[in-house]
Amino acid sequence: MSHPGLPLAICLLAVPFVAVLQSKAMTPLALIPMAITLGLGWRAGWRPGQPQGAVLLLGLLLAGWAGITALWAPEPGRAALLALTLAAMMLLAHGAAGAAQGARLMPWIGFGLVLGLAAAFFDWQSGHALRAAVRGLKEVPATLMFGLKPAASLMALLLPMAFAMAWPWIARAALLALGAGVLITLPGETARLATIAGLGAAAISLAAPRLGPRLVGAGAALVILLMPLLVAFVPKIPSASLPPSAVHRLVIWDFAAARIAEKPITGWGLEASRAMPGGRAQPDAATLDRLNIANPAQREALALPHVEVMPLHPHNGALQLWLELGGIGALIGAALMLALGVAASRSAAPAAGAGMLASAAVTGMLSFGLWQAWWVASLLLAMVALAAQKPSGVAKSGFYPPNRANSRAKSS
Repeated sequence: MSHPGLPLAICLLAVPFVAVLQSKAMTPLALIPMAITLGLGWRAGWRPGQPQGAVLLLGLLLAGWAGITALWAPEPGRAALLALTLAAMMLLAHGAAGAAQGARLMPWIGFGLVLGLAAAFFDWQSGHALRAAVRGLKEVPATLMFGLKPAASLMALLLPMAFAMAWPWIARAALLALGAGVLITLPGETARLATIAGLGAAAISLAAPRLGPRLVGAGAALVILLMPLLVAFVPKIPSASLPPSAVHRLVIWDFAAARIAEKPITGWGLEASRAMPGGRAQPDAATLDRLNIANPAQREALALPHVEVMPLHPHNGALQLWLELGGIGALIGAALMLALGVAASRSAAPAAGAGMLASAAVTGMLSFGLWQAWWVASLLLAMVALAAQKPSGVAKSGFYPPNRANSRAKSS
């Protein structure tokens, strides 16, 4: 494969396995191949055009507004640097997708998923012997199991790509079945839900390739806009049978909604979640009573010293948008989700796009911080992989618009 997209192909082969070993390695592992692809594309004659396309422009608008909120953020320097970093990562991904147009990336994703799923399953069944060996640990600490959750979320994000692979249907079905089986077995409720949502959305979009992805985007946008209101129903959620981690999230979301109400328009500023007033406090008995958390075991778990009402971020992307960037940021974020749904419907693989969008939305609403570098890099890498498959004649409003210079690159 002599093509500027070769570094991306190798990256997609490696990332599921590497994420099992160390998820934080995703940031350089995704961004460096994008930069190399840009260089190879330039050498082959590709040239970047003007930034366009609703997804990119809304992404840059979100980063721009985030940068403005740095003026009142608790840590202005940190916030401003993060906003610039987010914008730079988006532009890098935009350029890489353009330079990699026409690259056959799907088979590499398939083989990478097989490697990653096998490594994750072995690590889980062996009591995390693989990840302990990589870290030089003779004894496996109980906390090591949590490191598999990011890898599972990454593979849940990439698994819907199987719908776009040019493999025989039986091979694709086997990969989907294997992937779903392993990811549902691994620890972490979020990855399980993301897997189910992603494969479900992809399956529906096979029958309705234009409508399915748009519905996913519209649904995610609606959830973003309504999330602070939805939190009002937390006391009505039957929590007695929920695991402690889920109950803790209910407490976190309740605290976040209260802080959102104090600054609903402009928010507290980018990255304010980690420095929110009162965020380091433990949930008190009155709060647990109000949220109808009466299970003694749950209350005992929430009384542990490390439990806080805001541990670095709300574990809900929609609430984090509202909390840090206010209603303005939430509106931009909702518009971005709508644009992603439209772009997925116009891509070369609508089912894969819808599945990735649904999986990413579930993970974003339930787990990691919205701005974590490894997660942002993973999302952008998945978008680049899908965008590179796009024929040159479709969807100027897609993930990343084709560039006329691509024809020169292909002929060189």
